[in-house]
Amino acid sequence: MTTTAPPSPAPAPLARVHGDLRTGPAYWWAGYRSMLAWHLSSLRLWLVLLAVVQILSGVGFVLGVALFFDDIPLQAALFVSTGVPVINLVMVGMILGPQLVADQKATQSFDFISSFPVPHTASALAWYTVCLIGGLPAVAVSLAVAVLRYDGLPLAITPDLAPALLLTAFAGTMLGYAIAHAITSPMTTRLLTQLLVFAMFGFTPILFPVSQMPSWLAAVNSALPFRHMADMVRAALTDLPSGDLASSYAVVGAWSVVCAILAVRALGRRR
Repeated sequence: MTTTAPPSPAPAPLARVHGDLRTGPAYWWAGYRSMLAWHLSSLRLWLVLLAVVQILSGVGFVLGVALFFDDIPLQAALFVSTGVPVINLVMVGMILGPQLVADQKATQSFDFISSFPVPHTASALAWYTVCLIGGLPAVAVSLAVAVLRYDGLPLAITPDLAPALLLTAFAGTMLGYAIAHAITSPMTTRLLTQLLVFAMFGFTPILFPVSQMPSWLAAVNSALPFRHMADMVRAALTDLPSGDLASSYAVVGAWSVVCAILAVRALGRRR
């Protein structure tokens, strides 16, 4: 997946928020709004296409997995239906960001965009908001299709759904953001993101139970965020008994913080 954003005017100078002093909440908020407007303007057509592709891929997974069975077991239908939202959210943040930054580096526009007078954290959270816009519609549509396709699917919206989805999307976005800004070679960035997609589909228990994996691979996944993302979202979408969700939130939160720090530090070294 490769993107090339059309040129857009740079965000307005932000130093005027507090005279010449570029500090404070008002300055941060102005930077966030400016970068969000920049991204939405630059990707206005591509973002719509991305949302459509995510919806089609999510629906395709929900419906396509059933073709492997004459009569799909309810547990398999449940794992697929609750795992697809995780894939939708993670794919947007982990693929879109690195590919976009790789294109900016290849076209030599990355330094110009990095020079915008915007706080690093504001820039990162603006990009996170864009990834939510691209991923959340697919989550809603894929869940609706799952309910219509599979009779008796024990789905239930719980209060934990919002934090589970938001943290999952944040972790995926920050992972992609760190890869995008910490790796200087565009080709390496593209190859690494494709490798991560392959590993996520084939070797992480998102669409199937962890009990179906070899013990050593299950242990590896205990330290990675993807299994825990799926556990969080699945627990928030069902009334079924769940495992140690506190550990899942801790692992995903730790990955989010570490990746965000790496990305912001990489941005700071380039400015």
